[in-house]
Amino acid sequence: MLKDLFGKKKYATLTLYKDENNEIKTSTISSATNNSDEVQSIPKQTVDISNQSKQSRMSARERIKMVIDEDTFIEYDADLIAANPLNFPNYTEKVTQAMENSNENEAVITGEGKIKGEDCIICVMNPNFMMGSMGSVVGEKITRAIEKAIEKRVSIIIFSASGGARMQEGILSLMQMAKTSAALGRLSEEGLLYISVLTDPTTGGVTASFAMLGDIIIAEPGALIGFAGPRVIEQTIRQKLPEGFQRAELLQEKGFIDKIVNRKDMKTFLAKVLKIHAPGGEANA
Repeated sequence: MLKDLFGKKKYATLTLYKDENNEIKTSTISSATNNSDEVQSIPKQTVDISNQSKQSRMSARERIKMVIDEDTFIEYDADLIAANPLNFPNYTEKVTQAMENSNENEAVITGEGKIKGEDCIICVMNPNFMMGSMGSVVGEKITRAIEKAIEKRVSIIIFSASGGARMQEGILSLMQMAKTSAALGRLSEEGLLYISVLTDPTTGGVTASFAMLGDIIIAEPGALIGFAGPRVIEQTIRQKLPEGFQRAELLQEKGFIDKIVNRKDMKTFLAKVLKIHAPGGEANA
């Protein structure tokens, strides 16, 4: 019967454990119905397999202070605040709470400044504001920053740190993927440089749009970078993923990332790249 196709939901549960040789393994506990008595429990030791080289998350203000020369940063569009266009339940309250917790109005800070004397436009996503999710305001602020880079004829740097498109804004958040990508297309046509910096985590709709469109794509060590999360992928394909899957190091090996740069070296690296790509920069670098 057709109804039998929908009567019982199937699922697979994967457990990480160490075998007798202390090697990390995965096993499928069950691919069963949602009846609990059909699931066979397999006791295994759960282990922490976090990447030890991964750098801790930092706020957008801290990152700007780390990268931009002192007293040179001018912020753009600080007064833009998310609305609730779809009347999503409790969304307004969640935004208000996020503003109070992060002391910011949105999940990205944009502006202009200098890096060791080199002019640039910079956008820094804030994982402390609703996990850096991209809603209409985030997309608008990044798009305006790109347009400002075109107007001023300078390079733009975007630091991504995001869980993806903001679900509470539905299709409007997904539209930001196209809007930011189109703006970067215009930037490219003008022959201007876009440096994309991927930090932990860079996932979802951000990865599927502006994060992976950089002329130069760099990442911090150990950063989680991908579309869907590794756990979801494993449960979908029912296969063990390669060690370090969706981490910056593997993505560099596969050609998705140009260079991995440690946080302490980030300012120097960015300044050098900006100088090379400035008018006459090849001779001065």
